[in-house]
Amino acid sequence: MPSSILPSQAVQKQGANVPPQIKSITTTETPKLFTPITCKSITLQNRIVVPPMCMYSSTDGFLNDYHVAHYGSWALKRPGMIIIEATAVEARGRISPDDSGLWSDEHIAPLKRVVDLIKSQGSVPSIQLAHAGRKANMGSGWTKGGYHNISEEDGGWPNDVVGPSELPFDKDHAKPRALNLSELEEVKQHWVDATIRADKAGIEVLEVHSAHGYLLHNFLSGNSNQRTDKYGGSLENRLRYPLEVIQAIRNVWPEEKPLWVRFSATDFKNPETLGRDENGWDVYQAIEYTKALKAIGVDVVDVSSGGNLPDVKYPIGKHYQVPFSNAIKHEVNIPTGAVGLITEPKEAEEILQKDEADYILVGREHLRNPAWTVRAVAELGVHMTMINQYERANPRPSRI
Repeated sequence: MPSSILPSQAVQKQGANVPPQIKSITTTETPKLFTPITCKSITLQNRIVVPPMCMYSSTDGFLNDYHVAHYGSWALKRPGMIIIEATAVEARGRISPDDSGLWSDEHIAPLKRVVDLIKSQGSVPSIQLAHAGRKANMGSGWTKGGYHNISEEDGGWPNDVVGPSELPFDKDHAKPRALNLSELEEVKQHWVDATIRADKAGIEVLEVHSAHGYLLHNFLSGNSNQRTDKYGGSLENRLRYPLEVIQAIRNVWPEEKPLWVRFSATDFKNPETLGRDENGWDVYQAIEYTKALKAIGVDVVDVSSGGNLPDVKYPIGKHYQVPFSNAIKHEVNIPTGAVGLITEPKEAEEILQKDEADYILVGREHLRNPAWTVRAVAELGVHMTMINQYERANPRPSRI
């Protein structure tokens, strides 16, 4: 069979892509984690979202057979949505030379192959568009030399790393070059072009990456943005460029399709969860950012934290980022996604029942157990129709 033929096509013919039917088998009400949720034209059959996680397994930005197998392993278990890993809008915007990309039309077909597979099994296909900014050009953990600044000889671009200011992330990263005004317009257009390509590939929910110390986060935070023009200084100025980019994306992304934005709610320069960092970045500024995002048509915010400063103290613990989701959700009245050390289905359900978030993003636990959704089905006592080929293993009470 030619490699261009989607492996799931035979599965589709057998009716495996029937939307999962969910009902409670042990309680009077279906757990909220398994209650469908609709945003615009898109309905997730449950609230479980696989967040974007870099695989560092692309060549020249192209997805390949590994990605089909990787994303397919989750799609067969039917989480509500799968967000394809951080995908660079231009080549120099990659975290590493091994990142996925969407800076050319040639990237559309391999991406569509993965998108079609995800959709065929009943999950919603999403993607996170990204630009690494001052944290670009680093080796993936298992490459020669590990996580380090890649030389030109090894395929890097150490002299073309860019950001809002000439302030490196740390001594191991390249010193970025500050983008001038005309370059900012060019980079914005790269975001727009990648958005159009994502739509052509069949992506149904688009997420913009403005977290974890990458380009848009670099502009948001006074800890990384030292500009003295209209894009630096005051909070209004620091928000300006990310908002311009996201507005430009919203202008070309189909109105009926949801737009998500991921951001870090704090840099943790102040280690207190809800502590203030007025000249840097904290949850209070993130709330103002969210208000502006909502005003320009962002539908959901995916609330993470950190990644913009080295050597900071993180209050690592179960659900340590959920308070950010909760605060932003209720201060701005916008749907939120909660992420970070959410590993247990019953705890995910509790977050939703307490109205601290609308979506639950389960990342590394899905790497450990691609069938986390099936585990949640069993532990929360629901019945979800699995694909025909796997239905015999559906975890009903007599089989648990």
